[in-house]
Amino acid sequence: MNAAYWLPVIFAGLMGLAMLVYVVLDGFDLGVGLLLPLADDAGKDRMVASIGPFWDANETWLVLGAGLLLVAFPLAHGVVFGALYIPVLLMLVGLILRGVAFDFRVKARDPHRPWWNAIFAVGSLLASLAQGVMLGRYLTGFAEGWLPWLFALLVGAGLSAAYALLGACWLIMKTDGPLQARAIGWARHSVAGAALAVLLVSGVTPLVNPAIAGKWFALPQLFLLLPLPLLTVALFALLHLLLPRLARRQALGNDRYCWLPFAATVGIVLLAFWGLAYSVFPQVVIGRMDIWQAASDPEALWIILWGALLVLPCIIAYTSFAYRVFWGKADSLSYQ
Repeated sequence: MNAAYWLPVIFAGLMGLAMLVYVVLDGFDLGVGLLLPLADDAGKDRMVASIGPFWDANETWLVLGAGLLLVAFPLAHGVVFGALYIPVLLMLVGLILRGVAFDFRVKARDPHRPWWNAIFAVGSLLASLAQGVMLGRYLTGFAEGWLPWLFALLVGAGLSAAYALLGACWLIMKTDGPLQARAIGWARHSVAGAALAVLLVSGVTPLVNPAIAGKWFALPQLFLLLPLPLLTVALFALLHLLLPRLARRQALGNDRYCWLPFAATVGIVLLAFWGLAYSVFPQVVIGRMDIWQAASDPEALWIILWGALLVLPCIIAYTSFAYRVFWGKADSLSYQ
């Protein structure tokens, strides 16, 4: 095996895996934060309780992905984070606001609690929009001008809509009663926004990046890739048909299949990520460098790989353990 060829491919796969897991896991708790202002006080407490055991562990995957970019592709790390300095800063500010508000809102007195709830929601919105802007800027190769920035803002709004849908479907699965009924309504509204965002981003991305258009619309790749958009449309249609039926079931006290909307939304995220990975690979900075040009020396990559093979199973193990322990419906939030 040619280590200089395969090691960058392996690290690109590990970095992609870390970012995919982050989008799914931290996506739903960011979505819950986006939806927080729509609930009453009791609902807000239960919404925060539904993500309480998980949100710290979820953000570990973001650190892992950024760390792999730094150590495995240092040339790309400098370009990417140099170009994305402002949105990265805004994302970190949003995540810090969320973390502080999460703890303080529980112990704050009643006159101050609405302020911490608002800070939690603002932090969630800021982090979601910033992540979408980062993705949009990356897809345009960090091009200058107002049109690339307009596209980045479009991606930011689209990613926020997708997070809201993930959060609503998470609440359908993790709650019951009036809050679950409200979550079904939020999901029904979020489906339209997320579908429109996927449609617009998928349509505009080939226009702003001709290299991506060439990879998608050349033959025979077009026919091989056709199942991705078709399956995405099918999952959106499933959500559109399923959510009203779940609302009727929930009104009768039947909680069966409450997990299905979340599973369908995760499927949409997986399909979108697969399409994105195909569009970008093997470029690590679109139009500038590929993974082999940006990679560290093979000797360094071997050492880093052994470290990653030790760390990654630990992260998977404690994340799986946390989700296993706190499986089931979320109870009311309380601090002893």
